[in-house]
Amino acid sequence: MVGNNVKPKIEKKKMKTVEMVMPKMGESITEGTILKWLKKEGDVVGNDEIILEISTDKVDSEIPTPVPGKLVKLLASEGDVVEVGKPIALIEVEGEAEEALTEPAASEKREAKIETPDEKSNIKSKKTDGRTNRFYTPVVLNIAREHGVPMSELEQLEGSGAGGRVTKKDILRFIEEREKGPKVATAAAPAMETNVFAGGPSDIIAMDNMRKRIAEHMVHSKQTSAHVSLYTEVDMQAVETIISRNKKAFKEREGFSLTYTPFIVEATVKALKEFPFLNASIDGDNIVLKKYYNIGIAVAVEKGLIVPNIFNADSKNLLGLARALYDVAMRARSKKLKPDEIMNGTFSISNFGVFGTVVGFPIINQPQVAILGVGAVKKRPVVINDAIAIRPIMYLSLTIDHRLIDGAMGSQFLEWVREYLEKYDPAMIV
Repeated sequence: MVGNNVKPKIEKKKMKTVEMVMPKMGESITEGTILKWLKKEGDVVGNDEIILEISTDKVDSEIPTPVPGKLVKLLASEGDVVEVGKPIALIEVEGEAEEALTEPAASEKREAKIETPDEKSNIKSKKTDGRTNRFYTPVVLNIAREHGVPMSELEQLEGSGAGGRVTKKDILRFIEEREKGPKVATAAAPAMETNVFAGGPSDIIAMDNMRKRIAEHMVHSKQTSAHVSLYTEVDMQAVETIISRNKKAFKEREGFSLTYTPFIVEATVKALKEFPFLNASIDGDNIVLKKYYNIGIAVAVEKGLIVPNIFNADSKNLLGLARALYDVAMRARSKKLKPDEIMNGTFSISNFGVFGTVVGFPIINQPQVAILGVGAVKKRPVVINDAIAIRPIMYLSLTIDHRLIDGAMGSQFLEWVREYLEKYDPAMIV
């Protein structure tokens, strides 16, 4: 009798493949650029493990995996521009065999449901400032603003969308036709040939996406606004006393240090309520006064600068501002910001004093009309009641758009901020 040789049954784990798609990083974001893959094909990735870095026209972000598994294929290369919702990688995960067969269909459904900003006619659309009942999506408004199309022209544009809605294609076509229009001929100056490589050996370094965006925005701002700068000096003795008195207890309770910045933000918001024209934008021949206070804070990051907003800053007390400032700064440096967090600011503050600079004159963050510059606090001899005293002095600068704000208003705003900072109660508990 022959014995039965029964082989043990080995159950294979059933696997399925899941598509990872370009995430929607914000309401007006329709595409992203692959900056860097942090994992390669064949790598095993954990849940929420950072897998790549992407760049949008607003911000650079680190993107985690949607599921744990094995990265089997990269569908997009570094430098590729990919539409939101399109596949960028395949991840193999444990699952039923049937599910693997249905995954492509699921991805097709997902693509079919993707709504780009110019397709959403009634979802979170922005309304104009009351001159019309027409609605415009954020992407249309952003394109119009970037190309200098005022609301008065936008209102005359015939839309091809439902109910005459202006789509992204409509505004881009309008801009293209406008640029092709007749231009007034001007006498060109004789061209001077320059050689950027003359003088000796040179290195050529390609600008990364962030540096390109910064360059574009800064040049655009200088070409748009009539920049004028003012500055004043502030005696920070009262604020310094508050920080010194609260320093230890605050750090133990909150986990981070109390700085000058929340005091400056609070004073700025109070001043903006007194001088509403500094919390505004220019739209063609119209002035748009903002009834909300989203304060942009310039944060130095590894490869440049980013300006996240403290939204509704007027609703926060000093402690709330300190927490919000710490939060956005940490997330900016760790690439955790969402693109929406750097949009819709109404006024900005640039604190170059953290690097020891005493005074500077920042460029306006479009479409805003003013920006505050904060210098380093230094002990200086000053005259108080005809006597010499040593005080912690800070220079505050204000760059204004002279199209809207005259020197008198700018000076009054700056002096209002100075007086508020100098009149803090030194016995204050934060």
